[in-house]
Amino acid sequence: MKKIYQPILFCAFVCNYSYAQVSGVGINEDVPQQTLHLGTSNGTIRVEGLDNNNNIYNLGPSNTYQLYVDYQGDMTLYNGTLFNNDGYDAFTTANINDSDAVILDGDADGLQTIQISSFTVTVNRPSLLLIKYNLSFEVFANTEEDALKDKKARRINTFFRLNGSTRKYCHVSKSYTGGSLGLNVAGMFYNMSSSYMIIPTAGTHTIEVFGEISSGLEAGTPNTGLATCVKFGRGDDTLMYKLY
Repeated sequence: MKKIYQPILFCAFVCNYSYAQVSGVGINEDVPQQTLHLGTSNGTIRVEGLDNNNNIYNLGPSNTYQLYVDYQGDMTLYNGTLFNNDGYDAFTTANINDSDAVILDGDADGLQTIQISSFTVTVNRPSLLLIKYNLSFEVFANTEEDALKDKKARRINTFFRLNGSTRKYCHVSKSYTGGSLGLNVAGMFYNMSSSYMIIPTAGTHTIEVFGEISSGLEAGTPNTGLATCVKFGRGDDTLMYKLY
């Protein structure tokens, strides 16, 4: 009897030892290549904790939703933001470097650019940053806030830059023309835009917010810029940015 059972026991030991060498679990897959290997050409994975009955970030069958992984490795539909002003004013005297862009009458090129504000973002890998903003401004003839009366157009731009580069992100412009009697529309104007910004390396990066105004020149003649003053950030502004 011993001669019969010893080979069988040895074979069972070898089979169990070989099975233990497999590093993953296979579903329809005999030789898993990862910790979990789904071995089918048309299969998928269903997680009931992510469906619209169990997850507040799943809004139902009319859409599909991006899946994220949090810092613990848990799957989630929620992608948190780095910053969202969430109801309070995003640009105030506390974080505005310069709010007034001024062109004097007879200016050489009829163009003025100011850095309104800035903020930093720290990443540990190359990333994609989504920025959305709404920035207020008012248009006058001068810093005393006299109304424009020359019936000529002014251009008001806002945009973002990364680390002092020349490339402009979230670029948006509006044109403003005052009436001859100074009976101009009162209240705030807004520039609103969104854009993706490529963060090329790990580290801390500075995103600058700029305002640019122009009055143009008379027939392209130098020193014929028109008196203009645009004051940025005086209304209820918004800012949101998040990483991908």
